[in-house]
Amino acid sequence: MESNAHGIAGRDGLRVVEGLVFLVLFCLTIPAANWLIGHVGTECAPNGPCLIPVAPGLLASSGVLMVGAALVLRDLVQRRFGAGIGICAILMGAALSGLLAAPALVVASAAAFLISETADFALYTPLAKKHFVAAVAASGFFGLVVDSVVFLWLAFG
Repeated sequence: MESNAHGIAGRDGLRVVEGLVFLVLFCLTIPAANWLIGHVGTECAPNGPCLIPVAPGLLASSGVLMVGAALVLRDLVQRRFGAGIGICAILMGAALSGLLAAPALVVASAAAFLISETADFALYTPLAKKHFVAAVAASGFFGLVVDSVVFLWLAFG
């Protein structure tokens, strides 16, 4: 009986450590995305974002490279800590995004983050109960599209 209790406590401890690692990595994607937007791309506009091709004839800000990771990591934070902490991570990420974005991009960055992560949350949460991998893939793809559209529209019309 005692070894069973230690096994359960050990698994719970591991889940907490995993959740904290996912949360830290999630937070790190935000400054990385903001740095990429201003420094990495096939096209960089003066006082504008650097863009990368994401599909034939379609460009997106290079921060989208980190957005995909952020969406998946937020899903994993929610899987380890629950929906309430997942929502807190979204709000914390939006605030961090607004704080770290270039002054001209603060509103676009924070709004795109908040809207795309909320869209990801809304799709991931019901799907994850039965199909975890499909939930991560579908919500991540949807969140990426939402993030790109919202950010580019708000930042550059």
